Amino acid sequence: MLKVVFTYLLIINLLGFLIMLIDKQRAIHKEWRIPEKTLIGISIFGGSIGMLIGMSSFRHKTKHKKFTIGVPFILLMQIFLTVLYLNY
Repeated sequence: MLKVVFTYLLIINLLGFLIMLIDKQRAIHKEWRIPEKTLIGISIFGGSIGMLIGMSSFRHKTKHKKFTIGVPFILLMQIFLTVLYLNY
């Protein structure tokens, strides 16, 4: 079971990282963008680490409080809930 969870987290964080790259490239070229709710959704479903690394690497969404505060908050809540779950 742990292997499945680890594989899921690896894939969703890689997706979060890549989606930040794709959205940044689309922003540069003035193309259709990935909706913010999709970006936040990936973070909520476990991709917050990948999203944060992508934000930092590509300097993307770093001026939007929804992302600079929201994504780290989501990550902290995920860590808190995981620790809480593991202690019961």
